[in-house]
Amino acid sequence: MEYHTYPPSESLAPFIKCYWSLEAPLDDKPERQRIVPDGCMEMIFHCGDLYKQFLPNNEFIIQPRCFVFGQITAPLEIEPTGVSNITAVRFHPTGHAAFVSMASAEMENRAVPLIELFGDSALPLEQKILTAPSHTHRIQLIESFLMERLHLLSANEIAKESVKLLFQMKGQISVVELAQRLGISKRNLERRFSQEIGLSPKQLAKTIRLQVLLKILNQSQSSSLTELALECGYYDQAHFIKDFKEFTGLSPKQFYADNLKMSNLFIGTD
Repeated sequence: MEYHTYPPSESLAPFIKCYWSLEAPLDDKPERQRIVPDGCMEMIFHCGDLYKQFLPNNEFIIQPRCFVFGQITAPLEIEPTGVSNITAVRFHPTGHAAFVSMASAEMENRAVPLIELFGDSALPLEQKILTAPSHTHRIQLIESFLMERLHLLSANEIAKESVKLLFQMKGQISVVELAQRLGISKRNLERRFSQEIGLSPKQLAKTIRLQVLLKILNQSQSSSLTELALECGYYDQAHFIKDFKEFTGLSPKQFYADNLKMSNLFIGTD
């Protein structure tokens, strides 16, 4: 499995965290991969074979070839059906709102085909991406398309500032305090988050807090899990385990015994 990240252009850096590519050969015994929430939407182009996406009842659907995946609020399980060859955009938490007019809440936990988001203008982009000779060429095509979209929509400044604060505080701030710092009501802040980000402020704070903890664990296994949980803003071990299970579907012990190759690639990447 080869995974690489690429920086966006200066013009798109306020909206895009990175581009990434993933290539993997056909596996005779493909394994499910678990993806956990990270607060960022992604635009995915499957230039190889498609992926299965498993549903809560253990049935599955086949993902579209080109789509934007909305905010995920629970662990997502996927599995390749053949050769993986993916080029993708990882937006900042508010970044997608500069290009997509659909309310973020309508996209939650689903892969939305590009044609549903952008209409017929998505078709030429998809055709060019799928026939482009390399990830670099595909990224250039994506950048051109997004630059053309940029003047049509603008990201919500209040939402952007609140997300910045949440990351600065590593998710360790209450929604009430966040609203007070921004000088707006809690209800207004929650409404803006629903429209622009697709998560509530509380959900994003919990996601950021867990991602901080996962990044530390991914870098070193020597820390006491209880001490680390307290350092990351959890009240106690029970609080940490409850949130951990909510976002990963597993206990911490099961999480690191499970097959998390793809999810671990994304933890803490820029």
